[in-house]
Amino acid sequence: MNTVKVLHIDSNHPLLWDQLADAGFINEADYKSTKTEVEDKIAGYNGIVIRSRFKIDRTFIDKATNLKFIARVGAGLESIDIEYAESKGIHLIAAPEGNRNAVGEQALGMLLSLFNNLNKADREIREGKWIREGNRGHELDGKTVGIIGYGNMGKSFAKKLRGFDVDVLCYDIKLGVGDANAKQVSLEEFRQLADVVSLHTPWSPDTDKMINTDFINAFTKPFWFINTARGNSVVTADLAKALESGKVLGAGLDVLEYEKLSFEHLFTDNDMPEAFQYLLNAHNVLLTPHIAGWTFESHERLAQVIVDKIKAVYGK
Repeated sequence: MNTVKVLHIDSNHPLLWDQLADAGFINEADYKSTKTEVEDKIAGYNGIVIRSRFKIDRTFIDKATNLKFIARVGAGLESIDIEYAESKGIHLIAAPEGNRNAVGEQALGMLLSLFNNLNKADREIREGKWIREGNRGHELDGKTVGIIGYGNMGKSFAKKLRGFDVDVLCYDIKLGVGDANAKQVSLEEFRQLADVVSLHTPWSPDTDKMINTDFINAFTKPFWFINTARGNSVVTADLAKALESGKVLGAGLDVLEYEKLSFEHLFTDNDMPEAFQYLLNAHNVLLTPHIAGWTFESHERLAQVIVDKIKAVYGK
């Protein structure tokens, strides 16, 4: 094997570093330099391992003259200019298989919590309130669960639902993705039948701000909404209005449009949007800090998937 020099821009599970080293790759780490500082030296590397610290744009790619691959330890590649990188012959690697189980479990957990007011009831008891009728819940059995985006994450969620007496539908721009766990339907049928809408799409120009007032109002029935995908796919102000009107019965949001690219911070400034303030005060909204795929198990599994994919191409 020709020597492959890899720059790790973000920290990951140590097995990723160790197994690459054992396979003969040369690892170097730089977790603190600015994007410009990394650009000044990136020509000296054949591969990059990243999570989401900064965007790999045209300027970066033009300076990475010896780059063979970019490996993102995560499900999506939205932090990379995919088309331009591929035009330069750079192999792009992601690991949606690594955290799909974690995302499926989180989506199910959020849904059950919303249906049974678990977080609301817990909070009230801690405040000294014992309210039974106000926390009467709903049963998942008999409902129709609709999944938008039927790739790794959507399929994982559908698999988790097999133990419930529910109808599971999926809508995807790709044809023929339905399986034994979910029936693929048209968007029109999806909107007519869904009691629950769970979003599992990657970010793209097509999915940006996709969940807006027009999209929500096109549904026949009020529905519960789960988003463990990308925050920028939802117009938060429109979702807040739908929650207030009752068109959306409750929302479990692991991601928000206010997140920075790195997903490590929420706001780019100190102003709190009015719509987010509504979510904070709403009893039928469950919020988590982008942790759906962030388990101890997925931390290791993501790294292993990336190692295996790099070695499959460059480890011979």
